[in-house]
Order: sequence, then structure tokens, then C-alpha cells
Amino acid sequence: MKNLKKILKNIISEIRIDKIIGSIDLDFNELQFDSRKVGAKDIFFALKGTQTDGHEFIDSVIEQGAAAIICSELPSNQPSDVVFLKVENTAKALAFFAAEYYEQPTKKIKLVGVTGTNGKTTIATLLYNLTRKFNYKCGLISTINYIVHEKETDSSHTTPDVLTINKLLSEMIHEGCKYCFMEVSSHALVQERVTGLDFAGAIFTNLTHDHLDYHTDFAHYRDAKKLLFDNLKGKAFALVNSDDKNGKFMLQNTKANKYTFGLTSFSNFKAKILEKRIDGTLLEIENLEVWIQFLGDFNASNLLAVYAAATLLGEVPKEQVLREISSLTPVRGRFETLKLKNGSVAIIDYAHTPDALENVLQTIDKLRTSQQNVITVVGAGGNRDKTKRPIMARIAGQYSNKVILTSDNPRNEEPSAILSDMETGILYEHKNKYSIIENRREAIETAVFMAKANDIILVAGKGHETYQEIKGIRHHFDDKEIVLNS
Repeated sequence: MKNLKKILKNIISEIRIDKIIGSIDLDFNELQFDSRKVGAKDIFFALKGTQTDGHEFIDSVIEQGAAAIICSELPSNQPSDVVFLKVENTAKALAFFAAEYYEQPTKKIKLVGVTGTNGKTTIATLLYNLTRKFNYKCGLISTINYIVHEKETDSSHTTPDVLTINKLLSEMIHEGCKYCFMEVSSHALVQERVTGLDFAGAIFTNLTHDHLDYHTDFAHYRDAKKLLFDNLKGKAFALVNSDDKNGKFMLQNTKANKYTFGLTSFSNFKAKILEKRIDGTLLEIENLEVWIQFLGDFNASNLLAVYAAATLLGEVPKEQVLREISSLTPVRGRFETLKLKNGSVAIIDYAHTPDALENVLQTIDKLRTSQQNVITVVGAGGNRDKTKRPIMARIAGQYSNKVILTSDNPRNEEPSAILSDMETGILYEHKNKYSIIENRREAIETAVFMAKANDIILVAGKGHETYQEIKGIRHHFDDKEIVLNS
């Protein structure tokens, strides 16, 4: 058990407490923000979310035996055997409580955060894979999975809740991990999910059109990403993509050591693409040539970020870093290439934003011959930013010979309504090259059936995901599995 008074003593300077009712000298079991998980002698944090307000469940968690309630609004029902702390920001309080509860894990492990619209999963995962090649134990928190040394579990969010993060970090330390590489989403930053963590470094990839349904406009989305860099300490490194105009913006208020990487702009870490082939790319990084098993300028940028971050961590000479980078392979569902029985090639990619889709299709366009047709299967997620739907359809039409618009994760929206939004983006001159097949399985099977030998099929939007979310229920669905069995 932990003692509330001892924890408060160590974090009191970080949170604003407006009122305390009852004695804080009490022992408790767990920290909880999900009312359904509260047990006897737990502390419950009443968080205000986008869908629910934890304050509505205070009475029920008291009945379940909660020892203390931390909230921003005091309830009228205040039993004498329950301690109440009224704080200014419950989410922020939970973050600092979580870090202290798990004994400040980021003081014992080097945590590197990766943020941006595209490339987060690739960079974080490759840094994990690369660091293991140097015989260091490390962890990964990503969109695809959470890994504690070698123990892997599927992820539920790009960046999990703050209790899960600190618990994972604590488990990594127990397993002897020296590093953790973590994707940091804009949602996580504004919701205080990474507050209280001491980052050894942060990486910014790029910023394009995404999540405007949540952040309302691009400026708020950009500012959310910047929070990661604003909160870095002076000993950390801040590494940003100088090819993106928002890179310098991220560095404006950071106390960390500033570094840039880029393919086309002036930067601390510079790379040049020397050769592009269907099986990889030849790069020149700091006057040394390296062959990477990745396609596309965006992946060249990702690999440069991996090289720069590994160099800044300072454990391994840059020549050794480059040697091991050449042995890295693409991340699951990220430009994953499959050779099919009919002689065509299928590419599974997570591209679910206009910029990501255009990057992938431009890469394919530069590599294909005039005899190869490109067939693109693409949809858009429900209950998310609607403005990107027609843009993605327009891009697909621009770079493809055939386009099949289909369902992605419709969530609680009608797939037909999403497809109608997408259809408005198809240009008049591309009207004869697209079709709508709402059933995603049928859409993929149709694309494979249409493809001739050497044609290229792009299945975009879901990548690594092995489910399709319809009306709140996740059904098993794996794009790769469907393609291989078609």
C-alpha cells in the first residue's frame, strides 16, 4: 500500500489543491480513474472527458469503498470516512500522482517521445529494433503494440492513459530496460497523459491534416504537438524535421538542446537520396553511404530521424548505427509489400491522412513502369475529421488507374454517408476510374481480381489493424489476411 500524505509531500509543488476534507495521512491501494475498476481503499480521480464526467460516478465509487476522491468539483455527499481533495486540474493531478505512485520511472529509464502526424510508429519501432541490435534492453509504446523488453501486448491507443504508461515504464525498469521509445499523440498531450514524465528526448516528424474534429483547427493541433517540446528539460534533446515548416515552431520555447534533420533543407543531420529501387533506397548520410530496405522519400526522412536520435543518445558510434540501420526492415502495415499468386504486388499501408496517402502513392508512381496499373482501395474512418474525406478520394484518383472507395472503420457512422463525403472529392476527369464497394472484404477481393501480373494494389487506411469497428463493436478484419486469401 501507499501513503497519500507521503505522495502529496513529493508532488505538492506540481499541482494546485484548493481544498482538503479529511485526513490525508491514509494508506491506499490503487489509483483509478475508471469508476468500474474502483475497489476498497482505492483513490478515484474524477476526470472530465469528451464523453463522460467522472464526477457523475463519485457516489458509486464511494459505495465501492474508495478511500479518497480527487476532483475539481466537490460533491454534496461527503461521508466522513472518505477524504476529498479539490484540485484545479484533475487530469494533471492524476499524472503527477501516477509518476510518484510508480516511483518516478522516467528518472530511471531514458524515454524518447515521437510526435507528428505521420511516421511516429515507424520511427519509434525502428528505434526499439535498432537499440536491441546494440544489446540494450528496451521498451516500446506504439500504435501497434506495447513491448516490455520482449513481452508484447496489442495496444489500445497510440498513447495509453497515464496510469498505463507509468506502469509499463515501471515494468520496463524491473526487466532492466535502459530505453523506452513512445509515440506521443496530440490527444495525449492536451489530456495530460504524458505530464509528469521526464523525457530524455523528443522527435517531431511532420504536421499535416488530421484530428481537426478534436482540435477544431490546424493551429490548435500544431500547438498540441508543441507541448511535448515546451516541457522538455535542459538536459534533453529536441530533434525536429527541418523540411517541415512547423519544425522550427516546435523549438521556439524549448529548454532542450536543439537539433534538426532533413533531406532538402539546412540541418544538423543531413541525408541525400542517391538511388531508388523497388527493393530499397541508397542514402548518403553525413558523407557515408547506406542501403535501406525502405521505399519513398518519407521513409528516407524517417530513417534519418532514427539515425539522428540514435546518435544523440550517444551510446554507439555513428558508423555502427549506419551499419545496423541497413539491416532494419519495414514495420508491419507500413508500406508492407506482398507478392501475390497472380503476379501482382499488393502494398498494405496505414495511410489514413491526405498527406500520408499522397506520399505512398507518389512513391509508387515513381517506381512503377508505364505498363503497371495502380489499383487503390481506400476509405475513411467514421466519427473523425470529415474534411479530409474528399481530399483523400481526390488524391487516390489523381495517382491511380482504378480507385475503389470502401468502408474503413465506420464506427458509429453509416458507411454510405462516409463514402458520399469521399465521392465529392473525385474530379470530373477521374469519374470513369472509380467505383464504390461498401463491403471492405469485397472491395479488396475485387481489386485483387482486377489486377494483372505486375500491377500494384494499394490497400490503404488500416495497415496493422486486425479489426473493423462497426457500431461500437470490433470485428476481426485484417487487410493483409484478406489480400493473401483472395
